[in-house]
Amino acid sequence: MSYREHAPPSELAPWLACTWERRGAGAAPVRVVPDGCVDLVWTEGVGTHVVGANTRAFLVPVATGRRVVGARLRPGAGPGLLQLTGEAVRDVRVPAAELWGDDGARLEAAVDEHPDPVAALRSALADRAARVRPPDPLVREAVVRLAGADVRVAMVAAELGVSERHLRRRVSRAVGYGPKLLARVLRLQRALGAARGGGDLGRVALDAGYADQAHFAHDCRALAGAPASVVLRT
Repeated sequence: MSYREHAPPSELAPWLACTWERRGAGAAPVRVVPDGCVDLVWTEGVGTHVVGANTRAFLVPVATGRRVVGARLRPGAGPGLLQLTGEAVRDVRVPAAELWGDDGARLEAAVDEHPDPVAALRSALADRAARVRPPDPLVREAVVRLAGADVRVAMVAAELGVSERHLRRRVSRAVGYGPKLLARVLRLQRALGAARGGGDLGRVALDAGYADQAHFAHDCRALAGAPASVVLRT
């Protein structure tokens, strides 16, 4: 199964982490591990869906030869651009036409008919970006801080000059879940990224902010649904 990511164009960089494309090759299903992001996903022969931030990994089968492309929106940035709340799409996959009616149907048709679905998704998002406010700056700064090692939500709230309750409300609305879970998700992503680079799991766990390798293993099973050795292969 082939998979590629593409950097966002400059005009979409505040919202878009990357665009990506995948083609099925008869391999095992793709494991989608929580990352705090909302994705706009087009699947050949199926249509276009909004996939909300997930709180636990799920498996997606991709038929041999089928093309799937997506736009991955930065944690907390997607809902404002897509005109919805993160909480409304948490752990769900919703057809674009169901979310946006005629606008969603036109989007689906445009992507279906375009020779380059990635370009079609970028174009649709650029059109939306020209009509909405930039991502919530408080949430953006919170995400940066929550991605650090050994972080505490109370510390982040104090650094940003807001109460923990206010931070939780803003982050939950934008991301789909609160800062405590987001910090766990980002820590797991950081550890898995380092492990994919060839790092020793014990060292990776400590560098990511886990107390030890057992702590990392527990979080990986809880959020990714499998041991790290399995997750790294899927």
